[in-house]
Amino acid sequence: MRSLLCSVMFAALTISPSLAAEQSWEGKISDSDCGATHKAGAEHQTEMSDAECTKACIKEGAQYVFVNNAKVLKISNQDFADLAKHAGHAVKLTGELKGDSIQVTKIEMPKKS
Repeated sequence: MRSLLCSVMFAALTISPSLAAEQSWEGKISDSDCGATHKAGAEHQTEMSDAECTKACIKEGAQYVFVNNAKVLKISNQDFADLAKHAGHAVKLTGELKGDSIQVTKIEMPKKS
């Protein structure tokens, strides 16, 4: 009986962290230069949408970030394919939060209500 209890507890401890690690948030894909606010492309000397500004900043060396409730979180996997596709967009992002950085596993446009 004791070994069965130990086995169940071991399984619960090893399975639980992996299930709890992935989360989803709604927010915006932005860049590390602009963060939560784009100044209408002012740094690029022309009017730009958030998407255009994010793409321009990335091209100039900035990193992708995720903005959730005005909090700017780093994205650890900058090579994630959908980042460029959703630059400047409001999205539902799924991944694992570690400190102030997210390892992204999925990005999708939020469903319209």
